[in-house]
Amino acid sequence: MVKGKHYWLLKTEPGEWSWEDQAANGGVTKWDGVKNKQAQKHLKSMKVGDLCFFYHSGVTARRVVGVVSVVKEWYAAEGGDKNSEVVVDVKAVGEMRRQVDLKDMKQDGELKGFVMFRQPRLSVLPVPEKVWERICELGNGFEGDGIDIGDD
Repeated sequence: MVKGKHYWLLKTEPGEWSWEDQAANGGVTKWDGVKNKQAQKHLKSMKVGDLCFFYHSGVTARRVVGVVSVVKEWYAAEGGDKNSEVVVDVKAVGEMRRQVDLKDMKQDGELKGFVMFRQPRLSVLPVPEKVWERICELGNGFEGDGIDIGDD
């Protein structure tokens, strides 16, 4: 039986790695620097084709800005072994048509209980499908999602 696609959220400080950095050079990069064991466990659960929100964290910018897809499943960071830092490769899929701020997500009743609100310091976390769909709605989708939002 083929398992369905899973959804994730990847946090990054825009001063360290921004959406613009991700979108450059064909949009493919390794997602590294994750030290937290729970976040590493989430990286190990990712499969090729899974989609991830690209989230800018930090003091000035707490928002979903884009979507990336997993193009290479987990592997040990360069120079490490299977017990060291975990890395996945991701590729830019598209920028959100409207960036979705953390405050807007917290005020939305349909997102109540989202794990990001309970574990705000976790840098990699799963996103339930209904939460994924709602955040996409709030952001009017993302470039490359195949949805024509029109001007109605």
